[in-house]
Amino acid sequence: MTYPAHGPQALFLVLSGPSGSGKSTVIQRFLARNPGVIRCLSVTTRAPRGAEKDGVDYFFTTPEEFRHRIDAGAFLEHATVFGRHSYGTTRAFVEESLSAGRGVIKDVDVQGALQIRLSFPQAVQIFVVPPTHAEIERRLRGRGTEDEDTIRRRLEEADAELARWSEYDYLIFNDDLDRAVADLEAVVKAEQLKAPGRRR
Repeated sequence: MTYPAHGPQALFLVLSGPSGSGKSTVIQRFLARNPGVIRCLSVTTRAPRGAEKDGVDYFFTTPEEFRHRIDAGAFLEHATVFGRHSYGTTRAFVEESLSAGRGVIKDVDVQGALQIRLSFPQAVQIFVVPPTHAEIERRLRGRGTEDEDTIRRRLEEADAELARWSEYDYLIFNDDLDRAVADLEAVVKAEQLKAPGRRR
């Protein structure tokens, strides 16, 4: 007889949500309270900005090396943004972190989440929902950094992303930051308590 035991405790958490959902703030607060989890660094072909450092903010690389990694199947997901710079999540970063007992958390759009769903199905996928559609617009306008056309485009993108909520394992409603972070911690605990055979 094999005595009951939980499976691996380190998880790959994938968070999506429309602009204005506050997912970046949720992740920041969650990481501050959960030192055993690290942010998943992306590989990018763009140049560092300001004080950004390689291996701290991103892994910076050349377009040629990025294409080589695509051909080698190194990415769990990747995309080119506005036809210019490419971004990707490497399988090695996630698997090595999990093997070392560190959880990994990743903020990615719905297209990237779909790629990860296919390439790494054991990832726990969570959709962060703002309390109302009006709140999305209020938060976007509250940033004060974007013009009207950009806000309108982001609202259209938000509607398209909200339509994909049912593809995720969990929903977290971010109407209160502390409660949203507590809900994310509850998701982690629920996944850690699952019998190994019940994991995806």
